[in-house]
Parts: sequence; structure tokens; C-alpha cells
Amino acid sequence: MKMIEAIIRPERFTMVKDALSELGYPGMIITEVKGHGRQKGINEMWRGRRFRNDLLSKMKIEITIRDADVEKIVNTIIEESKTGSIGDGKIFVFDVENVYRIRTSESGEAAI
Repeated sequence: MKMIEAIIRPERFTMVKDALSELGYPGMIITEVKGHGRQKGINEMWRGRRFRNDLLSKMKIEITIRDADVEKIVNTIIEESKTGSIGDGKIFVFDVENVYRIRTSESGEAAI
């Protein structure tokens, strides 16, 4: 099993969520996060004054999947969240040792 953690633009979240649901992965954890990558934020103008916003709003999606679905899920997230501009985000893939469903005590892939 794998854990995919994707950091994406907030305006692309609905498209990613809908695409993952269509693939059979409606369950996910969503967190609103702030941060920056190489771009180090953006310069903005407000009331005639320039200021730097170095912590940009992003959405973090966490989803646990079967090993066989990694490429399909990663490619779907990329397709739905890519704008071609700096700040599109990152995807991280981690190994998951085990998963337990509390309600039924199932474990492993049956608990996904």
C-alpha cells in the first residue's frame, strides 16, 4: 500500500476530488495549508503599496491506495491540477506498512 500526499492549488481541488472519486477513491483527508516553494511567494499591490505574500494558500490531499494504482492516481492528480505555471504543487508517495479500519477491525487492503 502507498500513501499519496499531494499539495495543489485550492482552485484545482474540486477537479482533482471529482476525478479521484471517478477512479474509485472517494475517501481522502484534506487540509488547508500555507507555504511556498522555489518561487518564495508573490508580490502584490494593495492600495498603492507593494507587499510580499510569502505564504501561499494550498490544499493538501492525503490518500491511501493499492500499489497497483499509484501511476494511475499520480497521473490523474497531475492532469487535473497542472496549470503550467510556477506553484502548481508537489506529489509525494510513501510506503504504508498497514491500515486498520476501527469500526470492523479489518486490516490491510481490505481496510482501504
